[in-house]
Amino acid sequence: MNHDLNIFTADELHEECGVFGIYDLDGNDVASTIYYGLFALQHRGQESCGIAVSDTEGPKGKVSAYKGMGLCNEVFTTEILEGLHGNIGIGHVRYSTAGGSTRENAQPLVLNYIKGTLGLAHNGNLVNTPELRRELEYSGAIFQTTIDTEVIAYHIARERVKTSSAEAAVANAMKKLKGAYSLVINSPRKLIGARDPYGFKPLCIGKRDHAYILVSESCALDTIGAEFIRDVKPGEIVTITKDGIFSDTSLCFEDRSREARCVFEYIYFARPDSVFDGVSVYHSRLYAGKALAMDSPVEADLVVGVPESGNAAALGYSIESGIPYGTAFVKNTYVGRTFIKPKQSSRESAVRIKLNVLKEAVAGKRIILIDDSIVRGTTSALIVNMLREAGAKEVHIRISAPPFLHPCYFGTDIPSEDQLIAHNRSVEEICSLLGADSLSYLKAERLNQIAEQLPVCTACFTGNYPIEPPKEDIRGEYNR
Repeated sequence: MNHDLNIFTADELHEECGVFGIYDLDGNDVASTIYYGLFALQHRGQESCGIAVSDTEGPKGKVSAYKGMGLCNEVFTTEILEGLHGNIGIGHVRYSTAGGSTRENAQPLVLNYIKGTLGLAHNGNLVNTPELRRELEYSGAIFQTTIDTEVIAYHIARERVKTSSAEAAVANAMKKLKGAYSLVINSPRKLIGARDPYGFKPLCIGKRDHAYILVSESCALDTIGAEFIRDVKPGEIVTITKDGIFSDTSLCFEDRSREARCVFEYIYFARPDSVFDGVSVYHSRLYAGKALAMDSPVEADLVVGVPESGNAAALGYSIESGIPYGTAFVKNTYVGRTFIKPKQSSRESAVRIKLNVLKEAVAGKRIILIDDSIVRGTTSALIVNMLREAGAKEVHIRISAPPFLHPCYFGTDIPSEDQLIAHNRSVEEICSLLGADSLSYLKAERLNQIAEQLPVCTACFTGNYPIEPPKEDIRGEYNR
């Protein structure tokens, strides 16, 4: 196992991105609202962000857009936002897998074509990007990016030439797309949201005064003072115009059991104050912790979580077990998920830059350490060592997800099998590598209970992919 301290961020999982769209029927500028909405979605992507707006009463081809590399508060200034005029618009925050972190790949994408303009932001990953891209290339398309979002946008634009409306073009394009996608699209007079039939990624509808919103997570609606209306259904296309909201469910599965929400939204990705398809993310994590306490009890003095994603599960474990819940780590809130990592020759550990142990809380105690996952194991081993250095008598690891055994092709950067610590290793072997006294994972049969019996995708744990995975691993080439 590689114990290089400098791959800390590579040992974390990342969501690919978050999307936000708004149409203000009163004609007010929406750029600042999009900015605050993206700020609430910052946990879904920290590498780039962007906003594109237009005026539904203005010239049809005029779109004001700005995007760049970095966090929202690094990319946008007051002056930039004040220069983005329009009452309809979309925004995006992005994290990419290897090879695609460039300004050209930042979103939203804005296309100018024979029918006018089309803006698009996308959360998810397609598995048939190479075929769709080749089809376009042989018809003369020239690509400006390496992301599958541009492939989606081109196919929608091509279908729009043959259809009577933008939403019909989206429906036709969706029939060709295979994989995970939640889309927000703005045409000159419409805001459109679409979700793949499996419902891999979240998308919901909100309302504030006379403005309608489409957004990845409901927590962003709270941030901007909007009310939650409902989730976009898996397979549904929602069109918002000056005349109201219109729904097309013709692409939804008749057999709802085929749906496959990403279970890791509940375990880790989504903010705990979000609700995903009617299920509270916070309650899902509490339940995961309670299930761990029921299935994998151990005598100890204190239950602690790895901030921030392990905290709710740690509280659940404490409630179920009766063992006190406490704080063992102080997190440097000024270090995001991406930062300038220490060089190989440096003695500073990336883990120690982000986390410090409260020695007074753990010294002489038997600790139950709750985390959401173990990927390569590098970070977990370092955290166990930090607890022991601080005087912990025992360290028992409990993970609120099953072991990662397979890669994800639908928008989560779970690496190939040979890079996963659980691949070809027993739990006892992993425990020894991490230096822990015991290790237990959440049982796979608990996953549907976390999502309150909604159909979920568990492929990264079980290898049962709801869609046949690509024959070649294209995640670094056409990444989101």
